[in-house]
Amino acid sequence: MSTVNPSKLFTACCLSLIVTAMTFAIRAGVLTDLSVQFSLNDTQLGWVNSMAFLGFPVAMMIGGLLYNQVGPKKMMYVAFVGHLVGLLLTIFAGGFWSLLISTFCIGFANGAVEAACNPLIADMYPKNQTTMLNRFHVWFPGGIVIGALASQFMAGGGIGWQSQIAIMLVPTLLYGYLVFKEDFPEIQNIESSTATNIKSLFTPLYIFMIVCMTLTATTELGTQQWVGRILSESGASPMIILALGTGLMAVGRQFAGPMVHKLHPVGVLLLSSILAVLGIYLLSIAQGGMVYLATIVFAIGVCYFWPTMIGFTGEYIGKTGALGMSLMGGAGMFATGLWNPVIGGWIDENRAEAIADGLTDPSAIELAAGQATLSHMTMFPIALVVAFSILFAMRGKLAKGAHTQ
Repeated sequence: MSTVNPSKLFTACCLSLIVTAMTFAIRAGVLTDLSVQFSLNDTQLGWVNSMAFLGFPVAMMIGGLLYNQVGPKKMMYVAFVGHLVGLLLTIFAGGFWSLLISTFCIGFANGAVEAACNPLIADMYPKNQTTMLNRFHVWFPGGIVIGALASQFMAGGGIGWQSQIAIMLVPTLLYGYLVFKEDFPEIQNIESSTATNIKSLFTPLYIFMIVCMTLTATTELGTQQWVGRILSESGASPMIILALGTGLMAVGRQFAGPMVHKLHPVGVLLLSSILAVLGIYLLSIAQGGMVYLATIVFAIGVCYFWPTMIGFTGEYIGKTGALGMSLMGGAGMFATGLWNPVIGGWIDENRAEAIADGLTDPSAIELAAGQATLSHMTMFPIALVVAFSILFAMRGKLAKGAHTQ
């Protein structure tokens, strides 16, 4: 007789999300090392980064479609194998193409984690979905803090990038042990008809939110992924910037409930967009200690984007089920993947422009290129301010629609 232990399964989910987050943080920290060792330019680094963001939506699309048939346990098997294989291939990478393949494997594993864990947690805690999903998503910024600090400490001690990648094998093996050991529940408390899920995707509200998700994810993850490279000459520590911002995000998500209840989910998204514009703008002009203040504003701005978008899907478009949540997250990662090479290209172009303008000091050239790139990136949250202002004006109709989906 099987005995389901929700607490241990929730722990396994959190550990797997920590691995997911650490892959983002540590890869951001070793981009320069990869550039030097394999003679890669920023556009090539952008393509390597994009594989993580491409593998993620591919896994989420497949996982969302198959969740009702295969269940979360088998999907977590896939995540574990993908993380293990991807990390090992990265450690022993020989150049650009092997980095592309290994990073895609890691991205696919990351997507499998989200595709399995979001509906699993919603199903295990039907009366407490929003709170538990927020507690789960604490461990994305939390894992980035862990990864950023580990990378900073190891790099400062002269430890190579391969060892920084290898440290992620520890939480991978831990969550793999729990997945193989524990029993998983049958699907009971979320919409499990795939036909109904698919039909519910083709509503104006869901399509609108998918478009918004591409912008919220790129605002958050596109900036975070490149912050080390962009602000390497700003006078502030890139990894401390990353750890500070994501640490604030973890705290904010842990205590998200009262804010969401008071402001309405769309109100939270609108306020977040405004603060994200201000935060990225400040990052584009700040130097030295002011970079940390700009980071705080940015972190507060993007803090609630991801879990609120997923939570909005469950609350207002609930009949989309696991598929709706998976495709929402997948769309965000896919868009970020598409924009990564573009962002890398912006850095290369802005560097060339800085040189053409007469700058000769390498540090000044890199700073000018990074700040100009961040200035370009304000366009993402600016578009969100417009979109969520429209949605906020219609929030009364949304409340009524929540019960008719």
